Amino acid sequence: MEEARQTADPAQAEKQAVLRALSAAVKLVGGMVDAHTEVVLHDLGRPERSVVAIENGHVSGRQLGDAVLGGPAGDRGFAAIEQAMRQGGAEPALVSGYHTLSRDGRRLLSASAVFKTAAGEPFAALCLNSDRSQLEAALACLQALVGRAPPPPRAAPEPPAMDEAMRDIIAQALDDKPLARMKKADKKQAVAQMLEQGLFIVKGGVERAAEALGVSRYTIYNYLDEIRGAAAEDEA
Repeated sequence: MEEARQTADPAQAEKQAVLRALSAAVKLVGGMVDAHTEVVLHDLGRPERSVVAIENGHVSGRQLGDAVLGGPAGDRGFAAIEQAMRQGGAEPALVSGYHTLSRDGRRLLSASAVFKTAAGEPFAALCLNSDRSQLEAALACLQALVGRAPPPPRAAPEPPAMDEAMRDIIAQALDDKPLARMKKADKKQAVAQMLEQGLFIVKGGVERAAEALGVSRYTIYNYLDEIRGAAAEDEA
C-alpha cells in the first residue's frame, strides 16, 4: 500500500527513479576504482538510515542502512546540502577536493554531489572518500612489482550510533563553555558549527540543540535563518 502511494506521487517517483540510477552508478564506479576509494549513496529523506548503496565501505567502516552522520569527520558534504538549499533550481550542488578524517585517523580525499528534484529539494547525495596514503601507495606499487597480492584492507572502527553522533556534534560546538556565560553570538556560532556538521538534517536535531543551548526551538530556527541569510549575502 505504501509503495503504491509513493508511486502515485510524481515527486516521490522521481526521487526513487534517480536513486535507482545512482545505485547502479555506485556499483559501476565501485568496480572501477581501487579498494581504497569508497563510493556511497545517501537517501537524504531518511537520515537515520541514509546509506542505500555503498562500495568499499571498509574505508569509513560503514554499511547499508547506516546513518548520514556516521561518515568521516569534517565532511563538507553537509556544506553541499546547505549550498543546494540556498541556490535553488534543479542543478546538482558539487563539493570536491576536500579532506576528511576516517574514524581511525586516516586522511581521506573526498567529494560530494547533492541531487535535487525539479522543485529544488535536495534528496540524494553521492559521495567518494579515497584513502590516498603515500605509504599504502608505495606498498601497493612494491607488491605489484614483486607479483604479490596486497593484503586485504584494514577495517575501520564502526561509526557511532545516531544518538552518540548527535551528542558529539553538540559537545564539540559548545566546547565546554558554561551555558550561563554564553551570549547570543556564542550560541549562534555554536548553531553554525552544528549546521556544518549536519545536525539539522536529522530528525530531532533542532530540539536537541535548543535543549543544549537553553533556548526555544523558534530561537534555533531564527539563528539558522540568520546564518543562512548571511551565507547567501556572501555568495551574492
